[in-house]
Amino acid sequence: MRIATKRGMGLRSVFVDDAAAMLKMSRRTVYYRIRDGRLRTIRTAGGSQRVLIESIATLLHEQGARRSLTTQTSESKPLSL
Repeated sequence: MRIATKRGMGLRSVFVDDAAAMLKMSRRTVYYRIRDGRLRTIRTAGGSQRVLIESIATLLHEQGARRSLTTQTSESKPLSL
């Protein structure tokens, strides 16, 4: 995985493939998250997109919070037989 820093801005970013690996999702899902505004990107001089590490961290935090909420909710419900 290569992490790049945009000169003068201090923005760290990774390729879409690397973002997909970090988030444990497909490239297509990463593009959906970009389109939905949940992942932020920058464009390189060559025109390709790179995903900002900051937005990956935010999404991972949201997913973790959502998972813990779901786990707490499902544990508190009684099983019906």
